[in-house]
Amino acid sequence: MADTILRVEGLSKVFGGLKAVNELSFEIKRGLVTALIGPNGSGKTTTFNMISGHLRPTSGKIYFDGKRIDGLPPYKIARLGIARTFQNLEIFGHLTVVENVLLAINSHFKVSLLESVLRLPSFFRKERESLREALSYLRLLPLEDWAFKPAASLPFGLQRYLEIVRALAARPRLLLLDEAASGLDANEKALLASLIKRLREEGLSILLVEHDINLTMELADEVIVLDQGQKIAQGPPAEIQRDPQVIAVYLGGEA
Repeated sequence: MADTILRVEGLSKVFGGLKAVNELSFEIKRGLVTALIGPNGSGKTTTFNMISGHLRPTSGKIYFDGKRIDGLPPYKIARLGIARTFQNLEIFGHLTVVENVLLAINSHFKVSLLESVLRLPSFFRKERESLREALSYLRLLPLEDWAFKPAASLPFGLQRYLEIVRALAARPRLLLLDEAASGLDANEKALLASLIKRLREEGLSILLVEHDINLTMELADEVIVLDQGQKIAQGPPAEIQRDPQVIAVYLGGEA
């Protein structure tokens, strides 16, 4: 189990009479890119929301690095080392680009009450360190020139980038990307793919939901396929692309 960073056991979520996720079990290996794919309504985002604490499972268990996390609030799960982006952008448009990133950085930059109230030299030193770190994250994607402009003024593609950069600034060990390439043009997708590959090389574990199947197959080491809230297949991309059941319900064509 040492190379497993996330384990889901018998996870279910019921909304009224609808079972959005049904007895779902899988493992995410450390340092790999794992993709969660399936038709619309197959339970992908619901699964993301349960892993990140934004939804409480009806039943089942979620373990992160051996610690059970199902039912914990999002901020506690984030502190443990899971960060995520959202299908619908959730940036703070009235703040500057760099302030959005500083919000994530400040979660792990500790300043004492005494330092803050008395404005001690150590307070200003930590402020400068936080700003330097925030700017370094903005350089991962073409955002540095926008650092001191309102986030709402960014073109859509750069707003997507900002949400990813802000998630990275929280220093996660597991990054959840929910439709991160949605709305991006071909060049923007290529830049995003390059970043994801670099993050994998640096050892970050990534779980992604992505409708662009070509991008998914390019990036993923492992693919999990959902249909009607259940796992129907799991394996390397080449294997998944040949799976008759996956072809029938998702990739198109005949089984």
